[in-house]
Amino acid sequence: MPDSTDIQFTRVKRLTAQAGLPGVEEGTSYGNPALKVGGKAFVTVKDEATLVIPISIDDKERLIEMAPHIYFQTAHYVGWPYMPLRAEEIDDAELTERLIGAWLLRAPKRLSAAFRQ
Repeated sequence: MPDSTDIQFTRVKRLTAQAGLPGVEEGTSYGNPALKVGGKAFVTVKDEATLVIPISIDDKERLIEMAPHIYFQTAHYVGWPYMPLRAEEIDDAELTERLIGAWLLRAPKRLSAAFRQ
């Protein structure tokens, strides 16, 4: 039976495929399952309850203020452009939006330009 980490990884794979994000590769980041584009992780399944995405500091602070039940940070992430989020609290539509934003931050220019057209 799959564990919760596998379930969350399957979920982010499904949502990125549905969003039509090109160039997505499965890999790891610091030993955790991750999806990458251009060799750079844009979502990591830290554990069964937590996903981590890259995000601008301004967007991170805004989202934490708007929805602290979903978005948070630990001392490890303060001042860094990465944000943990509670996987069980975020719905598929909002998670897809965050995955697209994270993918755009990491994708090579030719891929992001093609996706935006």
